Amino acid sequence: MYKFIVRIIRFIIFIINGRVETQNKHLIKEEGNYILVAPHRSLVDPVPIALAGFPEEYSFMIKEELVENKLFNWLFNKLDFVPVDRENPGPSALKGPVRILKEGEKSFMLFPTGSRHSTEIKSGAVIIARLSKKNIVPVVYDGPLTFKGLFTRQKMIVRFGSPIKIDSKKNKELEKEYNQAIEDSFIRLQNEIDASK
Repeated sequence: MYKFIVRIIRFIIFIINGRVETQNKHLIKEEGNYILVAPHRSLVDPVPIALAGFPEEYSFMIKEELVENKLFNWLFNKLDFVPVDRENPGPSALKGPVRILKEGEKSFMLFPTGSRHSTEIKSGAVIIARLSKKNIVPVVYDGPLTFKGLFTRQKMIVRFGSPIKIDSKKNKELEKEYNQAIEDSFIRLQNEIDASK
């Protein structure tokens, strides 16, 4: 189901915008499954990032309200997406991604700022990495930030960064260091994209 949907979306994006330019994909070739983290700049972000990572399959966190619709609920269950209450995230916000990652068939895409209106890195990605014993892979998307903008044929670039290995010990200071490493990776990747244009 996932691959079928991605192929349809890839064809549509190709028609209206062209190909997504993928940079540094070799960094994830031997990674197995992992936690893909990106700055959340728009609702468009997940689409080119998922296309760039294909054929790797990704699961996502989605707003709990979306699963109230029966059709969406069926689709999201098929795709193994994890519903979360953003106002009051409970233990399932961690258990779902950890379960999916431990099963080993899919990677998990996460936006560690949690919102398009924040740049603060939250610790969810690091905690999930620690519990699942999977690496974090930073990635940055540069391109149109609205679905309308896709029709301008503005170039879409996705650049992967080097995996970040997370220590399995629970340590608040280490969490802060990992969060800073993620933020630094985002800045570095964006600078590299800018330099490549």
